[in-house]
Amino acid sequence: MNQDLKGKKVLVTGASSGIGYAAALAFAGAGADVAVSYNENAAGAEDLCGKMRAAGAKCLAVKADVIQEAEVETMFAKVLGGFGGRLDVLVNNAGTIVQRVPIAECPTELWDRVIDLNLRSVFLCCRRVAKLMAEQKSGRVINVTSISARNGGGTGATPYASAKGGVSTFTRGFAKEMAPFGVTVNAIAPGVIDTPFHQKHTPKPIWEKQISAIPLGPGKPNDCAGAILFLASDAAHYITGEVIEVNGGLLMD
Repeated sequence: MNQDLKGKKVLVTGASSGIGYAAALAFAGAGADVAVSYNENAAGAEDLCGKMRAAGAKCLAVKADVIQEAEVETMFAKVLGGFGGRLDVLVNNAGTIVQRVPIAECPTELWDRVIDLNLRSVFLCCRRVAKLMAEQKSGRVINVTSISARNGGGTGATPYASAKGGVSTFTRGFAKEMAPFGVTVNAIAPGVIDTPFHQKHTPKPIWEKQISAIPLGPGKPNDCAGAILFLASDAAHYITGEVIEVNGGLLMD
């Protein structure tokens, strides 16, 4: 078995930078047709699609705020329209910490936004794809959770960690629901990955403290892309409800 995904139809949310960007490129390199969603970073999405098209892959870029039901519906309509009504792989990557803040100082509005961006978005996209993949009798759903789901997150990241904990639990529950239809549902849990996420939200002293504790050092987006591709491939056909830790040894069972 290999990771040849030639002809597979793939949607990666939040793909205009970081892990989603790397995953989309990896899928294209494996022969898949790839749709990418973005919200604010149109330039990043167009740059990504330009690279994929230059390599001979089919790419669709769709603007969507994946916490809004109507926009999720529109996104899937565009993607399925471009892919002949089929979707083989959904990667729920969209999400962010928004802001680091201790719970004692966390406004309700910020809590709700973090939960929506990281957990509600996964629910909406999975709900939309559930019937489609059940009817196909095949499909792969890969969610992006976080090491913070298990260790509570770094300074001021409790809302984010709570949302990602929800993603990990949702992954297991949804896996049970979709198994009778031949659909697998898994997740990856990145540790400290060198992406715009940390460049924006992690002050240098915190960053240096975090990476000093990682046996393999900080990860790169491609490290996560490899795990995502594996879960989408035939090599992972008997794996479901699992969360693969991609953290360079920062957290070991």
